[in-house]
Amino acid sequence: MVCRFLNIRMVQSYPQVMSYPPFPRDAKPIVHADPDQERDHRKQQTALGYRLFAALRWGQAGDGHISARDPEQTDCFWLLRYGVPFNQATVNDLVLVGPDGSVVEGEGDINETAYFIHMPIHEARPEATCVAHTHTSFGTPWSAMVQPFQPLTQEAVSFVFNQSIFNGEEVNVADYDTGRRIATAVGASGLCFLRNHGMLTVGATVAETVGFFVMAERVAEVHIKAPEGLPISDEVAKRLAPSLEDPTVGCHAFEFLCRTLVPDRSVVD
Repeated sequence: MVCRFLNIRMVQSYPQVMSYPPFPRDAKPIVHADPDQERDHRKQQTALGYRLFAALRWGQAGDGHISARDPEQTDCFWLLRYGVPFNQATVNDLVLVGPDGSVVEGEGDINETAYFIHMPIHEARPEATCVAHTHTSFGTPWSAMVQPFQPLTQEAVSFVFNQSIFNGEEVNVADYDTGRRIATAVGASGLCFLRNHGMLTVGATVAETVGFFVMAERVAEVHIKAPEGLPISDEVAKRLAPSLEDPTVGCHAFEFLCRTLVPDRSVVD
């Protein structure tokens, strides 16, 4: 008996995947001159940032926030509306939060803690576009140590001369005055440890801020796992710091993370 197999071509329909644009090695942070284009860009990166946090299993209990200053209404920032899981964040889920904590554009409630933490920092740092914070597996326990990073790894050098500590016990930030004290502690730094609470990053672009946050979590993991690690010398760290603190480093980390963990860019459109 001869069995004949038919060569049948199965056609399956897949949803359209929106790919990322080319990303050359010398790519610089993107800032658009047109405010409408810049707003769209910041909102898309913010939604991607929330998706990245979700892919890394952060914010599953709604614990965290990424804010992006509006390019025209500079005393306002965009924030994910309350109740949207990070892995479902889209640009349409972002609301514009005013100086008094009210929603001035979009619909929905906000996480009040995000307002109390982020708004004072945006107010104190007019050059900053983004603030990112969430509770993580290593950054949060390291914050309980109330110690700065040491130059234990290459990535750590990005932060050792650009970090600060908020040494307050207000782990439940429920008022604006506490936020002001946090902003004072942050100062001009890009990374701040909120004692017994977690990490927070600040940057000139959303990509830089989120990229450096992920890098900081990796550095925190090293500090937790290798507490007796031998740091590199201050001399070497100071020599390497200018290149590793460069905002482009955080932006490139963000781009690689997006392409790896959120391969379909259309989810934020």
